[in-house]
Amino acid sequence: MGLRLGVAAGSVSLWRTSRWRAPAWTLLREVAYVPDTGLHGNFAALGQVLEQVLEAGQYARWPLSVVLDDALARLWQVDLPQGATRLADIEAAAALRFQSLYGDPPGLWQSSHAWDARAPFFCAVPRALLAQLARVALDRQLALIFITPQFVRHWNRWHGALKADAWFGQLQENTLTLGVRHAGRLRAVRALPVPPDAGHGWLVQTLAREALLQGVSAPVLLQLCGAPPPAWLTQAKEFHCQIFSTPDGDGSLSPAARLACSGGVA
Repeated sequence: MGLRLGVAAGSVSLWRTSRWRAPAWTLLREVAYVPDTGLHGNFAALGQVLEQVLEAGQYARWPLSVVLDDALARLWQVDLPQGATRLADIEAAAALRFQSLYGDPPGLWQSSHAWDARAPFFCAVPRALLAQLARVALDRQLALIFITPQFVRHWNRWHGALKADAWFGQLQENTLTLGVRHAGRLRAVRALPVPPDAGHGWLVQTLAREALLQGVSAPVLLQLCGAPPPAWLTQAKEFHCQIFSTPDGDGSLSPAARLACSGGVA
């Protein structure tokens, strides 16, 4: 058994998980909080609520896995520098690309390389956020297994099941995050707000626009996970939409709970 924590910007959800005993998921506690101002803050409010949720002495030596709201992280692609042969070259290019995209000092973020080395993607999380998680885990004698944004969690779970010409999609709240793929490789990750009046026409136009921006063909198949999709999302005639059945697709779950359940128990 283990603990799974979903961290959103304003709430956390703690679950007990088990791969071998039913139920696989048991909600332990869910708490709302007022987040600190600014993404680069010290995340003190989050640290305080974690101390409440993970009570002292209750979960000592339990494994803890953490799934973060994508809004708390940064995802970006880095083109390989011409003639680059060392990891340091790629990391330097990643830091420059990060600053040009987001305007943030790279030193405030902890980045890691992910996925396909032929088209490197990087993920970054605020160091202050990681420090609060590590501090509470150490104080509560918990073993941190992983800390990952939701999209990365879903991608790691489902990329092996994607069809050759399919794009990957994740629904969370009012955001559709697209994993744009071409020739079996991830080309871009795009988080797009879903307008209140969206319909299948909006989705068709959005996919066509994103394909044009990336210089690839629009998908004939969209494979989705995350929150339950609205009816219009599966009604487009121009392409087929397949829904991955996952615990976080339960419509009764809160956003923080869906974060915790992302990607299943494994």
